[in-house]
Amino acid sequence: MGSQTSRTKSLADRLFPIKGATDDSDIKEIPPEERRLHTETYDFTVGTIYDYLQNGDICIPEFQRLFVWNRSQASRLIESLVIQCPIPAIYLNQDRDEKLSVIDGNQRLQSIKLYMDDEFPLRGLTTYPELEGLFFSELDPRIIRHIRHRTLRCIAVLADTHPQIKFDVFERLNTGAVQLNPQEIRHGLYHGSLTQMLDDLSDQPVWKEISGLRNDKRMKGAELILRFIALKKDLQNYKKPLSDFLNNFCEKYQNPETRKLKSWKRLFLKTMQNVSSLLGDFAFRTFDEKGKRNRNINAALYDAQMIGVSNMKGEMPDIDQNDLKRMLMSLYEEDEFRQSIISGTSTSKSVRYRISRFEKFIHLLES
Repeated sequence: MGSQTSRTKSLADRLFPIKGATDDSDIKEIPPEERRLHTETYDFTVGTIYDYLQNGDICIPEFQRLFVWNRSQASRLIESLVIQCPIPAIYLNQDRDEKLSVIDGNQRLQSIKLYMDDEFPLRGLTTYPELEGLFFSELDPRIIRHIRHRTLRCIAVLADTHPQIKFDVFERLNTGAVQLNPQEIRHGLYHGSLTQMLDDLSDQPVWKEISGLRNDKRMKGAELILRFIALKKDLQNYKKPLSDFLNNFCEKYQNPETRKLKSWKRLFLKTMQNVSSLLGDFAFRTFDEKGKRNRNINAALYDAQMIGVSNMKGEMPDIDQNDLKRMLMSLYEEDEFRQSIISGTSTSKSVRYRISRFEKFIHLLES
């Protein structure tokens, strides 16, 4: 039995290899022959789609699970299935393990699944008011079979499509009522143990307290945490654009070893505790002309402070908060450092300079 399992795994590894990220981080640097989109079209029956959603062969990423359609909108979709009205195509992403995740069409699929699970009765119908108020299980068996046998066009972007091409395509396919931001798209394309860890860390009290992102519905925190881990892990290979650097990191480490995940989690939480102890309310914020702390995080300053503090070797310096504020304001007034956190912040030069400069600032505090 073990030998048979080994043989099938070996064959699967050859047919569906799990590859790391490439070093190409800009679409124009990708060889022309690799810029093509690889897709496959499926005409799945509604019954098949329901079964796939049930068993996880089609996954709706966590961030997409917020259901925003009202029951009348969902009911009209079901009515459209009954009258055989064409339904727009569903777009899916194929992972290396052959599973599919929804990129565009979440509301349609959730409406179908919720109705077939008897979660709501039909309402607001115009063509077949006779079905008003009925749950799925209350429909005539012939109508149930008709709905289950309807087909939906599903277009899957295949796993062998270059990751940067995938990301670009899904930005173009982003047609939902609420436009997805880059981190939300990453969570859809690269959902796995890394994105789950980012979600868990963004919910940590120490992070919410220092970042101020207590009601973070658009994954701003997850992206900032990803920035820290990616830059800490792979700063030597960083090149702009930052978005592509983060995409590549997510693709390469979509499901890393548990040991690696635990190490990154410990590193982040320890760094956050040290940032809290050292910088307190001044963490990640600049000051206005009157010396008042700005409310919002400066993401570039966040990079410098997080990496700088994470590289500390000695004991946490004990410094008066007024002295610390004066020294921070002096640093932020330096022309080169100020430019590195407000203009052209994603260039390799700016990223490396602000991190290096803040490390020197830390050494000054320690001395």
